[in-house]
Amino acid sequence: MKLAFFDDYHLGVLKENGIVDISNALNDIQYHAPQELIQMVIADFDNLHSKIVDVAENDIPISLDNVTLNAPLPRPGQLVCLAGNYIEPDSPSRGDFNAFLKSPTGVISTKETVELPEVDVTVFHFEPELAIVIGKTAKHLTEENALDHVFGYTQFIDVSARGLPGGFFLGKSWHTFAPMGPGLITADEVPDPNALGVQLWINDRLQHDFSTNSMARFVPELLAEVTNVLTLEPGDVVSTGTHHEALTAVGDGDTVRLAIDGFGPDLVVNVHDPLKRTTWRG
Repeated sequence: MKLAFFDDYHLGVLKENGIVDISNALNDIQYHAPQELIQMVIADFDNLHSKIVDVAENDIPISLDNVTLNAPLPRPGQLVCLAGNYIEPDSPSRGDFNAFLKSPTGVISTKETVELPEVDVTVFHFEPELAIVIGKTAKHLTEENALDHVFGYTQFIDVSARGLPGGFFLGKSWHTFAPMGPGLITADEVPDPNALGVQLWINDRLQHDFSTNSMARFVPELLAEVTNVLTLEPGDVVSTGTHHEALTAVGDGDTVRLAIDGFGPDLVVNVHDPLKRTTWRG
């Protein structure tokens, strides 16, 4: 099942021919914000599943041409990102485990715009990543039970400003630096999260084309590492890192598109730089 928010944060199920509004299956849920709704759906999904399936199979889909898709986790409680985590020509060994917290207020949806900050950077990079959505409270997980705590997966772009002081905070947490979605794919539709193709285009030019099977730490191991340090709750997001080999400069006027196998629709964002910088190009 692919869940997605659309228009004024109605929750729907994505189908091949559109999206079905499943609000009628969620009438008993009282919530104050879209993030609270999706967290409650995730936490109680086993009980809600049959109602959601019934509505999704019997109601008429709305064409995606007639809706605006939103981010599936508009304000996750925690947004954890892996640093590195791929075996690459310049990083042929696993290296030490490393991760960081990225500001969840940077989350934007497909077809929105990443605003590049007016700061003195070396380059801006857009890192294509598979993101994990947590399904139940996770603390001190093992590789054996880690996947039991996964609700699903989504597409994620870790926008990065290089060359700034302050480490990951100044490099990663600017407004709009966390494009996500649009679909939230339940774990049952992803039998092996480490067997997925990841592609990213810049202005329709294919830039990245790699598989999640080249991760240095596969999903169960990286979740065990993360939850050895902090507790994850339903609706939290863990992004799994990127293959850095094809990273290139992104700037004003560019359009960036991410596609992970079976996760469609694609995640597409535009880029705006008020300073119109070009010094890092080429």
